[in-house]
Amino acid sequence: MIRLLRWLLKGALVFVAVTVLWVGLYRFVPPPFTATMLGDVIGGHGVAKSWMPLSRMDPAMARAAIAGEDGHFCMHHGFDFKAIEGAVYRNEKGGRIRGGSTISQQTAKNAFLFQGGGYPRKAVEAYFTVLIEALWGKRRIMEVYLNIAETGIGTYGANAASQRYFGHDASHLTPTEAGRIAAVLPLPKKRAAIDPHGFVRSHGNVLARYVGVVRRGGLDGCLR
Repeated sequence: MIRLLRWLLKGALVFVAVTVLWVGLYRFVPPPFTATMLGDVIGGHGVAKSWMPLSRMDPAMARAAIAGEDGHFCMHHGFDFKAIEGAVYRNEKGGRIRGGSTISQQTAKNAFLFQGGGYPRKAVEAYFTVLIEALWGKRRIMEVYLNIAETGIGTYGANAASQRYFGHDASHLTPTEAGRIAAVLPLPKKRAAIDPHGFVRSHGNVLARYVGVVRRGGLDGCLR
C-alpha cells in the first residue's frame, strides 16, 4: 500500500509538472493543433486557421464574444458560478441543454482537452482553467480563445472565419460581422456566419448591438 501511494504521488507530481510546463509554453507560443482539429482531419475535413494577435484583431470581435459567451469574463477568475447555477436550473426544467461554461473554461477545453467526456473531462477542464487564469491572464486567454475556437466546419478562429465568410481578415470587422461570428460559436458544426437567414442572423444582430454596450460598460476592461 505504501509503495502504491508513493507511485500515485510521483504520478501526480509528474502530471502537475508536465501540465504547468505545457500551459506555460502556450503563454508565449500559439497552440499548433488541438484535439478538435484532429477530429476534423480524421473526419475528412480540412483545417483552416490563421493566427492573429489580439492587438491586431478588431476589438469588436472580443466584445461580441463577451456579449454572447461570457458577460462576466473580466470579473470572474475562471468560473461564473451564477451562470452555472442558472444553467443547472434551466436544464432541470427540460428542453435544450445549456451550459454555463466561461470563455476561460472553453479555452482550457479547446487548447488542452477534447469534446465530450462527461464529468471526468470537466474536472480536468477545471484544473486547466485554474492554470490558465494564473499563468496567462485575461488578454492571453481571450487571444487564444479567438484563435482556436471552432467557427465553422473545419474553420478555427475569428481571423479564418472572417476570411471565409466576409472575404477580409479580422483586423477590421464591423459589429455585425463580429456578432455573426460570435453567434456561430455555440454550434459551429451547424451554423455559418454568412447565413442570411435564421438564428445566426437574428442572434448575430443582437450581439452586434451589444458590442457597444460591452465597450461603454467597460465589460472588456481587462483587455484594454
